[in-house]
Amino acid sequence: MKKKRWKLAGILLIAALTAPVLGGCKVGNTQVRLSAGQLKNHKNILRINDRKYDIRYAKLYLCNYRNLYGKAYGTDLWDSYDADLEQYVKDVTIQELTHIACMDILAENQGMHLSGQEKKQADCAAKEYYRSLTGEEKSFINLYEREIRTAYEEYALAEKLYQALTQGTDEEVSDDEARVIRVQQIYVKEKEALQAVQENLASGDDFASVASAYNQSKEFERTIARGVYPQDMEEIVFNLDEGECSDVIAADNGYYIIRCLSKFEKDLTEENKEKIRIKRKKERFENEYQTFVKNSTFRLNNNLWEKVTLKDVPGIETDSFFTVYDKYFTTGENTETT
Repeated sequence: MKKKRWKLAGILLIAALTAPVLGGCKVGNTQVRLSAGQLKNHKNILRINDRKYDIRYAKLYLCNYRNLYGKAYGTDLWDSYDADLEQYVKDVTIQELTHIACMDILAENQGMHLSGQEKKQADCAAKEYYRSLTGEEKSFINLYEREIRTAYEEYALAEKLYQALTQGTDEEVSDDEARVIRVQQIYVKEKEALQAVQENLASGDDFASVASAYNQSKEFERTIARGVYPQDMEEIVFNLDEGECSDVIAADNGYYIIRCLSKFEKDLTEENKEKIRIKRKKERFENEYQTFVKNSTFRLNNNLWEKVTLKDVPGIETDSFFTVYDKYFTTGENTETT
C-alpha cells in the first residue's frame, strides 16, 4: 500500500480552521494564550519559552496563506481589499507558525534531526521557490535563499516529529468499522405528518414520492458512515438490508424513517478507512504533544504584527511554498543541486 504522508498545512483549504481568539491561538487541540507585548528585538514576532522567531518567517507564510485562501473557491477574494479576511489569514499564519515552532522544539528536545538527504531536498526546494519569487515578493518577505532553506528544514523536521510520534499506530481498519452506506430518509417533526407518511408507505406509495411531499430535512438521499447518527439510530440503520425500511426512529426532536439503498459503498468505505487512520494518528500525536504545549509560555509581538499588511502591496502572487515542499519531500525529485 502506498505510504500516506501527513501534510501540515494542506488541510487548511479543505476545511477552514476556527479563527483563533484574540490574543491566543489553537496549537493542535490545545488553546494557548499569546501574551501581547513588544519583544526586545523589533524583528522578533514570536517567543516560545526562550526561543524567538523572526517576523520575516511569518511574512513568508502570510504571503502563501493569503493567496491560497484568496483562490480557494476558484475566485480571487482579494480583488477588493477585505480587512476581516486579511486578519483571519494573519491569525492562521501565527497559528501555523506557532504550531511548527512547537514541533521543532519538541523534536530537538528528543534529539531528532534531518538526514543529509533531507537537507539536500530542503536546499533544492528553497532554490526553486526563491527563484520563483518576483522582486516585489522578495522585497516584502526579505528572506534570502539560505533562510528559506531554513524554513523548509523546520517544516520537514516538524513533519518528521509527527511521523515518529505516530509510528506504531494501528492502521488496520475493518470494512465494518469504516463501512459507508447509502440511504434515503424521511424526517418529520409532527406526529400528524408521521402518520400521513406511514399511511402512504403502507398503501404502497413510492418512498421517494412520499419523501418529496413530507420530508422536512434538507437531505433526502445521503451516504452515512459510523458516528454520524446517534448510537441507537446507527445500530438500526446499519443493520438494514438493501431496499429495507426501518421502523419509526425518534431522534433530533422528530421522527425518521430510513430506507437502505446500499449496505456497502466500496470506494467511499476505502476513503473512510484513510480518514480513520489519520484520526488515530492525530489522537496519538496529541497525547504527547499537548503536554509540551501546556507547559510552555508564548508571547506575541502584537505591536509589530499589527503593522504588517498586504494592503496596497503590489506583485504578491506567491502561493507555492507548500506545493514546492511536497514536490521534493513526497517524490524526492531533483535532489541534485544545480
